[in-house]
Amino acid sequence: MSFMTQFEFTLPRGYVDKDGVVHKKGVMRLATAKDEILPLQDYRVQNNRAYLVIILLSRVIEQLGGLKSINPSIIEALFSVDLAYLQDFYRRINEEGTAMVKAKCPECGHSFEVDTGGDLGES
Repeated sequence: MSFMTQFEFTLPRGYVDKDGVVHKKGVMRLATAKDEILPLQDYRVQNNRAYLVIILLSRVIEQLGGLKSINPSIIEALFSVDLAYLQDFYRRINEEGTAMVKAKCPECGHSFEVDTGGDLGES
């Protein structure tokens, strides 16, 4: 089994660019210490601590749909449900090392794993 450093995800709603194109599928890499430390020097984070997540996600999201690059203004323009999803996804892959979640069927008791990075059937 190899060590994964990149994880695919699908946003619940997706980023809508200036041309109206929706970008839902992306790739997030594991964060480094530098990724978590450098944003603390950013004036926007120093003025508003809540902005930390914007800078942090813009550093670790390597791909989003057909966009050429990811920057803080793209993260700022995400729907709140997508931002919450990415925050949870970031925590899951960096703390647990996987995008998989253990689940259990309430009716039959069958245990299984769900890939939270994948398309969950929403359109």
